[in-house]
Amino acid sequence: MDKWEVYMEIYQLLKQGFSKATIAKKLNISRTTLYNYLKRSPEEMTIWLASTKQRRKKLDPYREIILHWIQKHPDLSASQVQDWLEEQYPDLRVGESTVRSYVRNLREEWNIPKETSVRQYQAVPDPPMGHQAQVDFGKVKVKNQQGKDIVLYFIAFVLSHSRYKYMEWLNRPFTTRDVIQAHENAFQWFGGIPNELVYDQDNLIVVSENAGDLILTAEFEAYRRQRNLTLHVCRKADPESKGKIENVVGFIKHNFAKHRIFTTIDAWNEQGWNWLRRTGNGRVHNTTKKRPADVFELEKAHLRPISPSLDVTGVPKTNLTNSITRTVRKDNTILYKSNRYTVPCGTYTSFGKTVQIVIQEAEQELLIYDLETGEYLGKHPITHGKGKLIQNRNHLRDRAKGIDVYLERIAHEFENPDAAKEYLERIRKNYPRYIRDQLQLIQKQLAQSPLSLCSQALQKCMELQLYSASAFTDMVGYLQRQHRWNTSDKVVSVNRIQPLREGNLSVLEAQPAVRSIEEYIEILEGRTK
Repeated sequence: MDKWEVYMEIYQLLKQGFSKATIAKKLNISRTTLYNYLKRSPEEMTIWLASTKQRRKKLDPYREIILHWIQKHPDLSASQVQDWLEEQYPDLRVGESTVRSYVRNLREEWNIPKETSVRQYQAVPDPPMGHQAQVDFGKVKVKNQQGKDIVLYFIAFVLSHSRYKYMEWLNRPFTTRDVIQAHENAFQWFGGIPNELVYDQDNLIVVSENAGDLILTAEFEAYRRQRNLTLHVCRKADPESKGKIENVVGFIKHNFAKHRIFTTIDAWNEQGWNWLRRTGNGRVHNTTKKRPADVFELEKAHLRPISPSLDVTGVPKTNLTNSITRTVRKDNTILYKSNRYTVPCGTYTSFGKTVQIVIQEAEQELLIYDLETGEYLGKHPITHGKGKLIQNRNHLRDRAKGIDVYLERIAHEFENPDAAKEYLERIRKNYPRYIRDQLQLIQKQLAQSPLSLCSQALQKCMELQLYSASAFTDMVGYLQRQHRWNTSDKVVSVNRIQPLREGNLSVLEAQPAVRSIEEYIEILEGRTK
C-alpha cells in the first residue's frame, strides 16, 4: 500500500468511527505518521508525494550494493547493513532509522521478505557497576575467499551493567590454556577485573559436579587462585542467569560474522575488535537505550585493578603419567579388551571423564584411578573372553528402599539419631538433587572415623549451621587434628626438661594462651565486634 492509499484509508476508517490509535495499529503505521497525514489536505498531500518521488535519498548512492546484500542474504538485518556500510565507507554518517526505512522500502519494492528467528529470554535486574561479567563460547561456519566452508570458534565477555563487550577468535577449538589467555586479554581490554565471572558448564573450565560442589580443571583452578577470581557456574538449561552473554553470542554471530568472508585469523580478529568499537560497544543498546562505551566510562572505575599481565605459561599443568587411559561410559563402565568393568556410580559426567588403569600382571588385577586427582576408584580381576560385564558391588549405588529409608539408616548410625536426622534433613533441603551423593559421603566418613568423633563433628556443624557433607567431613578432619595436638601436648607437659640451675621455676610452668576454634571462626566470618 503506497502513501496515497494509506492517506485515503485513514479518512475512510475515521468516517467508520475507528479511533486514531486503532487506525494506526490497523494500518501498521506509527501515530506520528498518522497525525502528519491528517495535518495535510488532499491538495497538500499530492504536492508532498510528488516532492518525495523527486527527492534524492541519502542512501541512494549505495542502493545497488544494499540491494545486492539483501538479495544474496534475505535474512540480513538493517543493523548489519548499517555496520557493513560504515565498515566499507568510514566517512558515511547515517542514522539507524534511516537505514531501517531504506532497507524496508527496498524489501517491499523487490518483494524480499526478511527471514527471522526468535529466541525467548526472561528479564533479570542489572547488577551494580563492576560487579559481574558473563562469559560464553560460540562457533560459526563461514566461507573463505575460495568459497570453502570453515568453522571458527570464539569466546565472548560482557560486563553485565554497561553491556561493554570483548571477543576473541581461533580457527581451532579452544584449550584451557587458550581460555586463560583470553581472560588475560579481556581484563586488559576492560582495564580491570569484575567482582564475579559467570560461566556455562564448559569442560574447559569445569571438570564435574561433586555432590553439588563444582570441581574446576587443574589449570583453570590454578589460574583462578593466581587472579583471585570469584566464579559462578550456571546450572544446565538455565539461560536466564546468563541471558546477557547469550544475546551477545547471537549478536556476534548474526551481526559480525554472518556472511563475512574469512581471510586469516589475525585479520578476522582485527575486524572483530573494530566491529566492537564501531557497533558492538558503539551502537545504542536496545535494552538500556545507552551506548555501552559511554556507560563503561563510568563502570571501569568500579572494576578491581589489574596487576601486570600474568605469564600463562607459568600456570601449572596436571602431571600424571598414564600407561593406559579409558573414557568412562554413560553406564559408569570402562572397556578393556572387549569387556566392561564398573567404576563407582556417579563417576561419569557429560563433559567426558577419563580414568587411568594399571594392569598388575602377577595378580591378574586391573586397578582404576581418577586421571585428574589420582584418586583410587577400585580394582577388578582381569577376565578373559569378550562381551562380559565385571562388577564391583562397592561401585553400585545403594537403592535399598529410597532416600527416606537411606537417610533413616545413616541417622541411626550416630549416637544421637534424632539430632542426626534433623541435620541430614537440612542437608536434604540444601541439596535436594544431590542428597544421595551427600549421604554417601557422610556414610563413607562414618565408616572411616570413630563414632564419638563423628558425633562431635555433627554437634559442631549444627552449632555453626554448616549443612553439607563436605563441611561435615572437614569438621571430622579438624577434630582429629585437634585430638592429636592435645595428646602430644600432654606428653610434653609430663616429660618436661629440668632446669640446670636454681631459679624461679614459675616461669617454666607458664603455658601459652590458646584460643578456642569458635573465636577463629568468628574472625573468618567477620562477626567480631
